[in-house]
Amino acid sequence: MNTNQNEKFNVTTERNEESCTVYLNGELDLAVAGQLRLVMEPLVLDSDLDLIINMRNLKYIDSTGIGILLSILKARHGMKARFVVDEVPARIQKLFDMTGIAKFLTPNKNRQ
Repeated sequence: MNTNQNEKFNVTTERNEESCTVYLNGELDLAVAGQLRLVMEPLVLDSDLDLIINMRNLKYIDSTGIGILLSILKARHGMKARFVVDEVPARIQKLFDMTGIAKFLTPNKNRQ
């Protein structure tokens, strides 16, 4: 496993009966946005599952990545389906705070 700070982006998912957690790893930018969209599209549309995005291993996010999160938020809100973010690194949380989107991204309060 490569643990380099410049690690390429990858997405893994973990499902159970009630939720799907999507783990973002590496750097989320324009170059990999299509990869994330392919994974997220069917998950976003499944309103029966809570959708959780875990950002613990996300090193970087650009405006394209933020735009994807906002489009997910809008779609899930329109379906009245749960969408939360989990383990947002401090440097990314600071960006969310500065851009004003933090108030729209609900942290996961059901962690054990």
